[in-house]
Amino acid sequence: MVNKLFQQSVVFLLISIALIATLIEPAEAALPPGNAVKDPYEILRNALPIQQKELREIQHKLEDTNDAVRRNQWPAVSKAVSSAQFRVSNQKNEILNTIPSNQRNKAENILIELKTRLNNLNELANNKNKGKFLDERSKSLQEIGELEALVLGDKFPYTIPKEFDKLPRLLGRASVSINTSKGNMQAIIDGYNAPLTGGAFIDLALKGFYDELPINRAEEFFVLQTGDPKGDQTGYLDPQTNEERHVPLEIRVRNQTETIYNHTFEELGLYTETPVLPFSTPGALGWSHSGNALDDGSSQFFFFLYDAELNPAGRNLIDGNNAAFGYVVEGTEILNKLDVNDQILSIKVNDGADRLLANG
Repeated sequence: MVNKLFQQSVVFLLISIALIATLIEPAEAALPPGNAVKDPYEILRNALPIQQKELREIQHKLEDTNDAVRRNQWPAVSKAVSSAQFRVSNQKNEILNTIPSNQRNKAENILIELKTRLNNLNELANNKNKGKFLDERSKSLQEIGELEALVLGDKFPYTIPKEFDKLPRLLGRASVSINTSKGNMQAIIDGYNAPLTGGAFIDLALKGFYDELPINRAEEFFVLQTGDPKGDQTGYLDPQTNEERHVPLEIRVRNQTETIYNHTFEELGLYTETPVLPFSTPGALGWSHSGNALDDGSSQFFFFLYDAELNPAGRNLIDGNNAAFGYVVEGTEILNKLDVNDQILSIKVNDGADRLLANG
């Protein structure tokens, strides 16, 4: 029995290694496996570079009700919601004082709406109405995320190295519609934690670069890749220089002041670290680079497809090797329908184009 299990483990390892080996180049680009499923909205909330204690505590109180709701532990749910209500009512001034003055009226209106939603949540918890509770909680957390974004204002909290001054950068977040031959998706691009990667993507989307490009790689339960331009090129050719534009590997790690550029986690010995933007949910958007260099990603990107059995928690080889720059937040079910016979019809920037700078 032990020998059989050992043989099965060896087979699984060899298959995994073989799969990774097929994903090294851009069209041809390097892409390895994933980890635990998480809510993309939750990842994005936690990825905001803010230190607003009161809002974070309210956010985590509500997020932490997941297990209690699943187990029908409604007294614990009601207690968490009551705690959030107390903080919203009694820490209102502390919250508003951390928000730029020109955004405080907006923040105050959101707090009023949030207070109403939390009252509704408490009633739904008392009535043990799971479906409506989860829906109302999702809306409450969205409003908390809006408040947290207001804390940042127009400030960009990090310094981008001057060596990348010629590259476009997204100084904040943008939302996009990704329209495919099988349906439409909505995604949020995070320029706070991937300004150069997100900037390159938004720049190309605004240029219409991705329109009508095919899905050029489809690995079931792993990745869908696109962005390979028509013709001999494998990336975006800058019309001013007639050279392919390259974007460095760009990854932020929580509690580190500097963004990591052009180094993998393995190279830096960061074997147990998790990126601020992890590949831990279906529809995580990743930037492709070749197996020969970390800084030659140009236009190709991939949708990460999560599968709990093939990409078990803690064994994700993409994190630290490729840059995530955003997440599909609506329409992830479309990803399961796409293959190499499909195409990206268009990518439209709904919000955030004004946060794109052409260079440093």
